[in-house]
Amino acid sequence: MLGNVTRPTGGAPTEVERRVLRELLAPGEGGLDQLRLTEVPFVPEVRLHLAEDAIVLWARMEAAAGESLPPPFWASAWAGGQGLARYVLDHPRVVADRRVLDLAAGSGLVSVAAALAGARSVTANDIDPYALAAAQRNAEANGVDVACRGGDLLDGDGDGAEVVLAGDVFYSRDMSERVLRFLDRVAARGGVVLVGDPGRAYLPRERLEVVATYRVPIVGALEDAEIKQTDVLRLDG
Repeated sequence: MLGNVTRPTGGAPTEVERRVLRELLAPGEGGLDQLRLTEVPFVPEVRLHLAEDAIVLWARMEAAAGESLPPPFWASAWAGGQGLARYVLDHPRVVADRRVLDLAAGSGLVSVAAALAGARSVTANDIDPYALAAAQRNAEANGVDVACRGGDLLDGDGDGAEVVLAGDVFYSRDMSERVLRFLDRVAARGGVVLVGDPGRAYLPRERLEVVATYRVPIVGALEDAEIKQTDVLRLDG
C-alpha cells in the first residue's frame, strides 16, 4: 500500500494492532471476518493469510481497533503481486544473491517469493503497520526471513537495494507520478526495477518493457474480474 492513511504510519505495529491481528489469525471455526492460511492459486509455492471477505474483515478490524482504518489491502492476493511473484520464482536469477526491496509489499507475497528464489536479503516496505505485521507472519508461515520496514520511501532511491519489486502501485495519478520518479532514481543508479500490473489506468506503459504476461486468478481482492491479464514489466535506466 502507498499513500496516506488516517493515523500515523511508518513505525512498528502498536499493541492494539498486534492484538487485532492475533485475533484475526487465531484458530477457530472460520468465517467471513477472519483470515485463512491458504496457497496462492497462481503461486502455489507460497501460502498467505488471506481474507475470506475483505469488506467484512475490514469492518471487524475497525470494531476491534475502535478507530477508522485503511482498507486491508494486505489481506488479498492482488493480480500484479501474483504475476510478479510468479516471474521471480520462474526466473530466480533476477534476485538470487541480491538485496531486494518489495515496495508497497501488502501481504508480503512478492517478498516471500524473492526469499524463496534465493535473494541475499529481502525488505518488505509498506506504510500500513497491519501490512507489516501480516507480511512478517506470512514470511514465518513460509519459512523465510523478510525484514519489514515502515514509512514512505518514495523520496529516496531504494537505499542500495539491487532489485526493487513493485506490484499494483500505479492506481492513482498523483501516486503513480511519485512512484515513477522513485523507480527512475533506482534504475539510474543501476538497480533492477520490475513492476507487476494488471493494466491499471496510470501505468506508464510507454516507459516500461513487458517481460512476461500471465492470466492471473484473483483471490479475495476487490477487482472487477475473476481473471486478470497481468504484465510484468521492466524499467531501464
